[in-house]
Amino acid sequence: MKKELTIGLIGFGCVGFGLYEILNQSRLIDARIKRIVVKDRYKRREIGQENFSFSVSDILEDEEINVVVELIDDSEQAFEMVKKAFAAGKDVVSANKKMIAEHLDELLELAEENEVSFLYEGAVGGSIPILRNLEEYYNNDTLTSLEGIVNGTTNYILTKSNSGIGYDEALAEAQKLGFAESNPTLDVDGYDSKYKLSILLKHAFGLTVQPKSLFNLGIRHVSDHAVSYAREKGYRIKLFSRAEKLGDKVVGFVAPHFVKSDHFAFGVNDEFNAVVLQGLFSDQQLFLGKGAGSHPTASAVLSDISALKFNYKYEYRKSESNGEVEFSNDFFVKIYLESKYIEAINEVPFYHVDELFQSDHINYQTGWVKFSELKTFDFNHKEEVSLVVLPEPLRESIPSNKMANRPLLENLYT
Repeated sequence: MKKELTIGLIGFGCVGFGLYEILNQSRLIDARIKRIVVKDRYKRREIGQENFSFSVSDILEDEEINVVVELIDDSEQAFEMVKKAFAAGKDVVSANKKMIAEHLDELLELAEENEVSFLYEGAVGGSIPILRNLEEYYNNDTLTSLEGIVNGTTNYILTKSNSGIGYDEALAEAQKLGFAESNPTLDVDGYDSKYKLSILLKHAFGLTVQPKSLFNLGIRHVSDHAVSYAREKGYRIKLFSRAEKLGDKVVGFVAPHFVKSDHFAFGVNDEFNAVVLQGLFSDQQLFLGKGAGSHPTASAVLSDISALKFNYKYEYRKSESNGEVEFSNDFFVKIYLESKYIEAINEVPFYHVDELFQSDHINYQTGWVKFSELKTFDFNHKEEVSLVVLPEPLRESIPSNKMANRPLLENLYT
């Protein structure tokens, strides 16, 4: 049964204004924004000051408002607001991926207790309707893997890097276009992608995995030589949020990957996002769409608002049927590891080595490492090291070779 939607909007930044624009332009949904609550009463905005109020209670205590749309940056403040909205009997739509990733099970319990809906399509993949598809289309299919470019900022920077533009110049260009924040750490160090992977794991495999349990390596230290190596091999570099089923366990992490030309994501460039799903019955499918900018994310938020007209709720069927499947960091991955300093490479134990290169300017090594050991290193803060995952399937085990687990490169220039 359809219901009338009266919206209280919290936050009026890039996505909030985008939602205001497209909601006023859409002729396909009967919903209106009654109140907009913002924090800074002195900030200049695209619409008049008379449209805003400055206390969340103006929304929570308004009985006519039945939908709260939360679009602020502060995840802990958003968490408190959403809990209060549930307690007030209001449905909630959010795009706050950090809040959702860190508190999802508690939020779902509160939503169920108060008999309200909690939707958050805009939290993952921009305009791509990936969560709804995981809930509806794949609810009876066993997924075996997902690989996602789910951060438009890093994909834009890597696109420019793959074309020969340096990291600093590409980042400055992304900031100028509004794709990157003035402090881009959450994007370029892979935290944003990690929060999104946590959410995807819930809908794809039925697992609750806290972000702190997930490894994230961003693109800040992808070197010019790694880009050249990719070009020589016919690869491109993409930042993947990746998860796979290996036997009775699910593994997942965020890291830069070399991608072959026949991979679906090879030609996904600029601010576009893409998620590639592999299903037991449906085989491989690509979901593609813009992942950065005001309107793409706002369109996903609007789709959630539209779904609320029919009292839509996520069902989380995979959570009910995942059986004995558990999340694990116990697997092997093939990597490219590069540094000017031999000692930095030799810190990482390799179980099988495929390629070595050594010179007075650059050294690198490729081969198989145990991920549980790799995860102990904070590569985001190792400026002298560049690590990229090679395009090989993850493995539960690998045969070691005679050179494994000992330093392979020697300092020939001392």
